[in-house]
Amino acid sequence: MAKPKENTNYKVVAENRRARFDYAIEDDLEVGLVLEGSEVKSLREGSANIAESYAEVSDGELWLVNSYIAPYAQAKTFGHDERRRRKLLASKKELSRLWNETQRKGMTVVPLVLYFNHRGIAKMKVGIAKGKKVADKRETAAKRDWNRQKQRLLKEHN
Repeated sequence: MAKPKENTNYKVVAENRRARFDYAIEDDLEVGLVLEGSEVKSLREGSANIAESYAEVSDGELWLVNSYIAPYAQAKTFGHDERRRRKLLASKKELSRLWNETQRKGMTVVPLVLYFNHRGIAKMKVGIAKGKKVADKRETAAKRDWNRQKQRLLKEHN
């Protein structure tokens, strides 16, 4: 019996780890990105940052704001602007749902992960999130610490 071929195209480029700490993610959605050639080359090298970025719905389109994709060294003439607004691709139904969710109090669209899927196409997972209060953040940190301590105790005991 033949082994299944390992997927060599799937690659996580950037992850927003802070998002799950600062926001309570209610739902997530996979969207495409409109990129220039030098941006794709730079992403393949793994040089991007989405930690301080956010997504917004304006004029019936979804935009990624304040994301950073490093300049590609070999693209001197046809380079790209590192922090430009990038269009995110979603269906009209998803766009209307996102717009309705962001109109509710405290809801926002946060980028979670930027990656290349199994076909080698750049995709982004965005989450519909509500900002956590300081007490909620403390509770999350306490749960995380307790789980670490519990694992340590179980490991010691065995």
